Amino acid sequence: MANQMKSPEVIAMGTERPVPRWAEKTAHLIPLVALPVCLWRLPIALGFTMGTGLPPMDMPLWMSISYVGGLSVISELFALACFGLVRSWGEVVPAWVPKFGGKRVPPYVMIVPALVGGLVIVAVLIGWVLTTFQIAGFERGPFDSLGWEILAVSSSGLFVLVGPMVLALTYAYYRRRCQP
Repeated sequence: MANQMKSPEVIAMGTERPVPRWAEKTAHLIPLVALPVCLWRLPIALGFTMGTGLPPMDMPLWMSISYVGGLSVISELFALACFGLVRSWGEVVPAWVPKFGGKRVPPYVMIVPALVGGLVIVAVLIGWVLTTFQIAGFERGPFDSLGWEILAVSSSGLFVLVGPMVLALTYAYYRRRCQP
C-alpha cells in the first residue's frame, strides 16, 4: 500500500474541495488580530479615556457599555464568521438548522457579505494610514503620552489588517467554489 501524504499546500476540512493551508491559518488569525482593539475599546465604555486626551463618553453608563461592548462583540462575531470561508458549513447548511439544514449554500451568499465587510474594513485601513502617518492633511488626535499612542495605533493597526485578510479568504473561497 502506498503511503498517501497530504500536500502541504492544502488541507481537507470536510469541504468539497481542499482549503489552502494559508487560508486555514488566516481564518484562525482573523479573530486574534481583531481582539486587541476590541479589548482596548472596553475601558472606554467605563469612562476611561485610554490616553486619548478626549473627554469620557457623554452618555449614560449602560448606553456606553451597550454601544462599545456591542461593537466589540459584533467585530469578533464577524471575525469568527470568516471560518465559514474555510469550513464545510460555508458550503452546506448544518443539519441542525431548521428548514435549511443539509441544503447547499450558494457561493455568493458567502462571497457578497465577506466582500462587503472586507472592503469596509479596507476603507477603515485607508483612513487609519492617512491619520496615523498624517498624510494629506489628516491629523492624529492628542494622546496623553507616547505609550498610550503606541497602544492605540498598534491595536487599531492590527484590526485594519482584517480587511485584506478577509478579502484574501474570500478570493480563495471563490476559487474553490466557483472555478472548475
